[in-house]
Amino acid sequence: VSDTRKVVQAIRLGAHDYLTKPFQKAELDTVIDQCLGVNKQNYPGDVEELYDDVFFVAASPAMRKIRSQAALVANVDIPVLMLGESGTGKEVVARLIHKLSPRAHRTFLKVNCAAVPADLLESELFGYEAGAFTGATHPKPGKFELCNKGTILLDEIGEMPPLLQAKLLHVLQDQQFSRLGSRSVIKVDVRILAATNINIPEAIANKQLREDLYYRLNAFMLQLPPLRERKEEIPILLKHFMSRMSEQYARPPLPLSQALLQACLEYAWPGNLRELNNFVKRYLVLGDEKLAVQELQPKHDGSGPRADSSSPTSEGGGGKAGPQPDQLEPQAGRGIAQDQLQSAAL
Repeated sequence: VSDTRKVVQAIRLGAHDYLTKPFQKAELDTVIDQCLGVNKQNYPGDVEELYDDVFFVAASPAMRKIRSQAALVANVDIPVLMLGESGTGKEVVARLIHKLSPRAHRTFLKVNCAAVPADLLESELFGYEAGAFTGATHPKPGKFELCNKGTILLDEIGEMPPLLQAKLLHVLQDQQFSRLGSRSVIKVDVRILAATNINIPEAIANKQLREDLYYRLNAFMLQLPPLRERKEEIPILLKHFMSRMSEQYARPPLPLSQALLQACLEYAWPGNLRELNNFVKRYLVLGDEKLAVQELQPKHDGSGPRADSSSPTSEGGGGKAGPQPDQLEPQAGRGIAQDQLQSAAL
């Protein structure tokens, strides 16, 4: 192919790889061998370590597809928009794309648009000159300058003020901007990734997100499924979190009995991987398996976790809502094979 749009369309349709014209026969042979290898993989679901404390697990069909698409789009220098509930791993996917891209040895920076006050976010992204505002005694480069030739992740992009979204749109279009207090134009070469858990149609209708910015960011979209839709990964994640926590806190790892594993599979994890990680941390600290299992049981007094608390409200980036309380099955998760439970037990 010679058209980026066709490459993106092919990836969306499930292409394993692509070649740009003109290409040599040796390149074609290599790609064919790689594709045959992909088709023969058993996908054991092993943990893929990316950086310190950053890992990726693709033990479910949905996450294998995410992994495959991320690997392909990494080599196409276009914006990528990642949607999904909080805690589903959007930042991890962004780091995976960066690691697999030609920019891998350059800077990767994350900016949480919800964590930076609105009146400071512009200077954080674009920098400022001395005298631009009270207290600006020295010039300071922004994240886009610091990330030149690299990749920037704009997390919680839906929380960015609309006026600042307009300036970001120009950066996406022209790869240039001006610092606060300056008329000089700075040109950069930055790949922009964005992530959000908002409901996109609602955000556009409410003028929270500019429609033109959305279409500019949405050159390629990855929708991350919640943990309740990829429960086959829970045993792997439990073992990995337990191993990391026991090393971090210098404590021996605790056993993961079948009763505990089954309780984890039946629970809906509204907080996704972040909630699972904190659950393992509490279990390791308290050391009480019965208490850990009870923590995951449905409660009807309005306190503590409950299996039917998984229904997302407006979060989920347009994904389908979770089950309602009267739709939950008490034995949800029993479809996971018993041999998988046994292999996950420590």
